[in-house]
Amino acid sequence: MSYQLSAVVADVELLREQTADLDHAVLGALRQDFGLLPVTPQLMQELTGELPDFATGEPSAEQPFQLVLSPALAGDDSRSRRGGRRAEPELSELLARWSRQGPVAYLEAEFAGGLGHQAAMVWLGGEVSWGPCFDRALDRPRGEWPINAALARLGAEPGPWIDPFAELGLHLERDTAGWLAHGRRGLSPDYWDELAEEWELRQSDPRQQPHRPGPVGDWGNT
Repeated sequence: MSYQLSAVVADVELLREQTADLDHAVLGALRQDFGLLPVTPQLMQELTGELPDFATGEPSAEQPFQLVLSPALAGDDSRSRRGGRRAEPELSELLARWSRQGPVAYLEAEFAGGLGHQAAMVWLGGEVSWGPCFDRALDRPRGEWPINAALARLGAEPGPWIDPFAELGLHLERDTAGWLAHGRRGLSPDYWDELAEEWELRQSDPRQQPHRPGPVGDWGNT
């Protein structure tokens, strides 16, 4: 089963304030009062004045993100190819600006058939405070995986779920289209939890698990 993520995560009120005037911003609700902003071409064009750039080649530690947050982070010369500094800010500049109100993370992940990668970066106080961090193997303790580590730096607290990724509910949708639908329908992680509980009550075998949008225990490794 595949999983894809390209999103900004931060306190939901911070994101709501920063995107209130944007036509293409759709916020998905997470647990612990966090929100997820799916990054789409339409949103990028509205934020930066241009369609997004994507890095060439496979993501790596040297090139952790597929989405080019800024030429400096991507290590390319896209700014010079456009003939100088852009009139509109890069996404990295916007996230740095937003982070003056609280920590902001950009998260990427893509898995299919157990193979893939994840990467994350955190801004705070107007500058990068952590990352970028990239991992393809995911053979370290779960708390050190890039997305989990970034969520901890946002202030995600431990709970009954296996890690911050599941605790906040990032497993509930499998891709950008799912998060857009999640946000437009005003769904919350509680909605899925209630469905699961209702399903469990109807089952005769207590060992069965509810069908959810994706695995919790080993997302990205299955």
